[in-house]
Amino acid sequence: MNKSTYARFEGSGNKLKLMQDELPELADGEILVKNAFTTLCRSDLYTYQGIRNEKTPTILGHEITGYIVAFGSGCPKFDNRGEKLKLGDRITWAIYASNPGDPNSKKGFPQKAKNIFKYGHEQITTENNFHGGLSQFTIIRKHTPIVILKDIVSDQVAALINCSVATMAAAVRLAGDLRDKHVLICGAGMLGIIGSAIVSTSSVKTVSALDINNNRLKISKLFGAKYTGNNVAEFKSKFDVVIETSGVPEVMTDSIQQLEIGGVAVWVGAVFPQKDIQINAEFIVRNLITIKGLHNYNDFDLVSAVEFIERNIDAFDFNRLIHTGFDLQTVNEAFEFAVNQNPYRVGVAIP
Repeated sequence: MNKSTYARFEGSGNKLKLMQDELPELADGEILVKNAFTTLCRSDLYTYQGIRNEKTPTILGHEITGYIVAFGSGCPKFDNRGEKLKLGDRITWAIYASNPGDPNSKKGFPQKAKNIFKYGHEQITTENNFHGGLSQFTIIRKHTPIVILKDIVSDQVAALINCSVATMAAAVRLAGDLRDKHVLICGAGMLGIIGSAIVSTSSVKTVSALDINNNRLKISKLFGAKYTGNNVAEFKSKFDVVIETSGVPEVMTDSIQQLEIGGVAVWVGAVFPQKDIQINAEFIVRNLITIKGLHNYNDFDLVSAVEFIERNIDAFDFNRLIHTGFDLQTVNEAFEFAVNQNPYRVGVAIP
């Protein structure tokens, strides 16, 4: 356990290289985790393709699950559900570690704290390594939200929790009370599919899904969507809530027009550079429309995400969303498959 193999990413156009380095001594508050499974998020693929830039070299992958193998001094005694942490526990953790004393953390936005540490996004240095999922081990930094996982959740499904599931748990929280509401989910990618599933279990009247891909709309019906369409104009009725995951400017503006008086729009998908959009201010004012933006999530959204998966592990076939068959030795093939075939997720087993 003195060394760890990992896939080193040095920039778009370069193959990931398998490297092996010594594991450092754990610092105050740190936990060493043996990674079990990592899924490739869309942001990983954008970085791999050069669509977004990250500090390099780095270890990609933040959708991770693994087992605790060592504790540093001063590490937390309990997870975020109040369960005692012990060696051998299988855990998921937030994509960030942030200072709880930061002003944004105190306002309920720990994901926006200054000097935030983000797994799968940090640069490898001599002092800072083993912070991504495409590695045999990850060092969990101090002030990282952690949740122990129940055995009923597979490693593959567990890996989804700390990104798409937690993000959509936060989106549903921001949407407010959904009882007897009509909800539109824009985009039937991973976020939209998970969103449909969460919303459909929230005592809503209807869940509708919007996407240009008919195959994905078929999948959305297996995850709670009742009605589907390729464009907003196909939906004859209005909605109380729109959760927008596509980030497409035209969809964002068109879907607002479909909101009932007092409607709420939660925007999640616009996390990449794009043109400015135009919104009719009179429509917003006269119709009492609320627009909320969301990026990542907070600590109790992670807990909500874990508990949603645990409650609904038999209700939805989450495993069908993950294409498996890759490991660290075939990590480059995993990325190429993900880029060329565009499945919801490609999974990498960590030996």
